[in-house]
Amino acid sequence: MKKPVIGLVPIVDPAQNRYGMTPAYCKAVEGAGGLPLMLPLTADSDDLARLVELCDGILFTGGPDIHPARYGEETLPACGTIVPERDAMEDALLQAALAADKPVLGICRGIQVLNVTLGGTLWQDLPSQYGETIGHSQPEPYDQPCHAVTVLADTPLAALLGEGEIAVTSRHHQAIKELAGPLRAMAASPDGLVEAVWMPGKRFVWGVQWHPESIFSTSPESQKLFAAFVEQCR
Repeated sequence: MKKPVIGLVPIVDPAQNRYGMTPAYCKAVEGAGGLPLMLPLTADSDDLARLVELCDGILFTGGPDIHPARYGEETLPACGTIVPERDAMEDALLQAALAADKPVLGICRGIQVLNVTLGGTLWQDLPSQYGETIGHSQPEPYDQPCHAVTVLADTPLAALLGEGEIAVTSRHHQAIKELAGPLRAMAASPDGLVEAVWMPGKRFVWGVQWHPESIFSTSPESQKLFAAFVEQCR
């Protein structure tokens, strides 16, 4: 059986004028039986449609902040690095993937891309705006869980992992504020943030705020998540 090809959104470093990929994403996709393929940085709609056609699924990776203008807000001083080229690419790429009903998994920034593209908003900076009670941006090592999230009952994630708490890694200072209309929450943090979403009516459109790729080798929950995604890509 051929391995499904999973297109990975590139991680952009504008300061160094380059883009690339964190190996953990590739290793997790490979570990789940998929073939990772890093996509080029482009917002050309024809090129993205062709890339979506070539791929069996799309993984939206972590990265810098999304421009607040994309969800109707002014940029606050605490908002971090913004890469407009990546914002444009992911907006168009997600729309192309949804139109083709290709499986989608969004991780960290990826869940935020899902929410913003579909009409939701973000907290630009949790420490200054939300008053977080747990650490959402952990220091190294990144391969150790730092807090729990609660998987919500009667959701696809609960069907996959069971209800209750799971331990996750966390490296973000932004998060979902207003949930986009087409999305439904699947998990929450102890301080009330949305930690996982899905889109009813689609083959597989999921997003998680944590980093399952960072603990893939030691976390059964992370392994099940990637396996479920890759299986839907077959």
